[in-house]
Amino acid sequence: MQRYDPRTLEPKWQAAWEEAQVFRARRDPARPKYYVLEMFPYPSGRIHMGHVRNYTMGDVVARQKAAAGFAVLHPMGWDAFGMPAENAAMERGGHPKDWTYGNIADMRAQMKPLGLSIDWSREFATCDPEYYGQQQAMFIDMLEAGLVYRKNAVVNWDPVDMTVLANEQVIDGKGWRSGAEVERRELTQWFFRISDYSAELLAALDGLKDWPEKVRLMQKNWIGQSRGLQFAFSTVDAPEGFERLDVYTTRPDTLMGASFAAISPDHPLAKHLERHDQDVASFVAECRKIGTSEEALEKAEKRGMDTGIRVRHPFDNAWELPVYIANFILMDYGTGAIFGCPAHDQRDLDFARKYGLPVLDVFEPAEGGAPVADEAFVPLKTEPVRYIRGFAGDEIQTGETAVETAIAFCEEHGVGHGVTNYRLRDWGISRQRYWGCPIPVVHCDSCGVVPERKENLPIRLPDDVTFDVPGNPLDRHPTWRDCACPKCGAPARRETDTMDTFVDSSWYYARFTSPHAATPTEAAEADYWMNVDQYIGGVEHAILHLLYSRFFARAMARTGHLPQKAIEPFNALFTQGMVTHEIYMTRDEAGRPVYHLPEDVEGGKLKATGEAVEIIPSAKMSKSKKNVVDPVSIIEAFGADTARWFVLSDSPPERDVEWTSAGAEAAAKHLGRVWRIAAEIAESDTAPNDQDAALKKATHKAIHEVTQGIEGFAFNKAVAKLYELTNTIQKSAAGTAARRDAMRILAQLSAPMVPHLAEDIWAMLGGEGLVAQAPWPKADPALLVDDTMVLPIQINGKRRSEIEVPKDMPQAEIERLALADETVAKVLAGAAPKKLIVVPGRIINVVV
Repeated sequence: MQRYDPRTLEPKWQAAWEEAQVFRARRDPARPKYYVLEMFPYPSGRIHMGHVRNYTMGDVVARQKAAAGFAVLHPMGWDAFGMPAENAAMERGGHPKDWTYGNIADMRAQMKPLGLSIDWSREFATCDPEYYGQQQAMFIDMLEAGLVYRKNAVVNWDPVDMTVLANEQVIDGKGWRSGAEVERRELTQWFFRISDYSAELLAALDGLKDWPEKVRLMQKNWIGQSRGLQFAFSTVDAPEGFERLDVYTTRPDTLMGASFAAISPDHPLAKHLERHDQDVASFVAECRKIGTSEEALEKAEKRGMDTGIRVRHPFDNAWELPVYIANFILMDYGTGAIFGCPAHDQRDLDFARKYGLPVLDVFEPAEGGAPVADEAFVPLKTEPVRYIRGFAGDEIQTGETAVETAIAFCEEHGVGHGVTNYRLRDWGISRQRYWGCPIPVVHCDSCGVVPERKENLPIRLPDDVTFDVPGNPLDRHPTWRDCACPKCGAPARRETDTMDTFVDSSWYYARFTSPHAATPTEAAEADYWMNVDQYIGGVEHAILHLLYSRFFARAMARTGHLPQKAIEPFNALFTQGMVTHEIYMTRDEAGRPVYHLPEDVEGGKLKATGEAVEIIPSAKMSKSKKNVVDPVSIIEAFGADTARWFVLSDSPPERDVEWTSAGAEAAAKHLGRVWRIAAEIAESDTAPNDQDAALKKATHKAIHEVTQGIEGFAFNKAVAKLYELTNTIQKSAAGTAARRDAMRILAQLSAPMVPHLAEDIWAMLGGEGLVAQAPWPKADPALLVDDTMVLPIQINGKRRSEIEVPKDMPQAEIERLALADETVAKVLAGAAPKKLIVVPGRIINVVV
């Protein structure tokens, strides 16, 4: 008998699928559609086991839906713009385009042997001019619709790389790449008006029932709805034009505990003082060395500078509060000004202690308590407290109630008004980098900012750039930068900022519906394929990517590029766990860690030297820690189906899975066993018998449970049922025809997980055509009903045996069979039991 050889079989069946164009997505109004999409990868040059797990999960869904009669769209593309390619060009020479497209070719070559049911004819990269040209067209449409604007904004500026950095690229106040001290600088930036949709984006989360609750909560917190009071302090000794200081607070109930006011270093008043006072200018310059993120401000030492200006408390003109410039206040939230209530905010308390400011209790624990010492009293808003200086007298209230009471009181007395605010800020998309989508506008001295004509799109990136000088090469490329104004024809300059790469990934799902269209989408294709029925990706994209995509879908609907039904583009979302592996480490002479690849270690020792390694428990695969497993080597050693089977079978898909060589070998061994069982059945010839019905019943139960497992994203349970069915078929004494039928169904049920093996078994046992095109088997409901039941037998309270009986067996007959059971008879030794109790349908109790 031949042996199972994945090296031969897998390329053979991939070629058969390609020839038959099995996975080509076609719009078919006569069939329901199903759109499954994995978050597309960045072309770093190598795939890893996390990719294998992610795309295998999507492939299982896509293959099962296709077999169930759906027209399936399962595409692949590349999130290809961004700094890594530009940095590689700086460090190694060459061009970002060459690095990127070379990596795409390598990763495509690594992915194809996995046998994924992808329609490769729809493949694109976001750095393709055909893609980003359509993105430019949508930018112009969004500009005309009022969804895009330009304004000054405070950003993180790297003075060495001469570019804006995202908050996550600022590490300990320094640029992640240059190591330079980052500055907060005000630049003119392009923005999308995502904040206009704050309320809608928040409210719509409740309708995303097939999203993980943790992801919806993360988005809710990021959007950050808050109810508060907008009011103004009148100022004392302030410069002309600053007679009022506007403040927004979410805790107006603490207004009677105010001891200071503070403004952001970027507040207009601070900027005015900066221009006229060197001490203020020096302090503000120090403040601007901190990053712009809330986290960076929160971690920094709290520092302030008394401006000498005072504000009057709105309920007592004699009560004046000092105004500080403080380094922990963001300009882009609320008004950029706050009042401090140290008794009930730890940050304010630390600040007050540092600068000798009073601490006034507004409330205390409902059961009474001591005044504030070193720790502010900050109860939950739902927690009852006793107000000492409240707006409704001395009474017990929750913070929620007290806030509304305070807002009502202030409105009644003409002190401000209630406001609902959101934490979500408009999306700044300007990046001073070359390798991104050019912003399609020009700057004309006569006409101002003018969008490019659509017939001139795409505005292509020039290829003849160099990276030997820091900064954006587009700024110093006159033949690209200098152009004619599309409106008046006068000399003008192109916008040299490129778009944030999050823009590229915020609409790719829509482009896949018509990837070669001369417009961003085609109405008929988008209307048929949208929405994405199942989206799969890492939880690390739970906030920004998904939020921006939800905004972009709304913007595309508003500008006519998506149907209104697609404003929530992803019907269901699944966030998969990571693939982990042990870390192997030795130390050098200086005691520094030295990491080793798994293939260099055997039996806890380095293969080359025999030196013992320190084994660190399983952790996320990391190139720096070298605990990575190369999928290509796994495929070469065991076959793609083994890799697919392992990542699906070991744990629930939402949890991490640890890759082990022993696990991979066990998976390969099992698949070889399945193939041998099929080969044995193909060569056997036995007559039908009384075991046929039992095998058919077990097979239909497997159909039901595997289908449920796949549709419920419980792939590990589906795999477990396939193990069980394999064992049942191997042990069955049914006739050859019944075993062939069962094995063909096993092939169909296994096809989403191990498609190459399934094709070979299907062909071996006379299946018609390709199993990839065979209809999904349907369970006969009559065969899912059990005619018998298993009743446990307890002897003196301990379970000792069990019997299987027909469901309609009379109790007297059940008692007879229980007493005849070998274990019971042995214990009774011929004596009668003291009691024999049959609980119908549940258990038998024997008391001896």
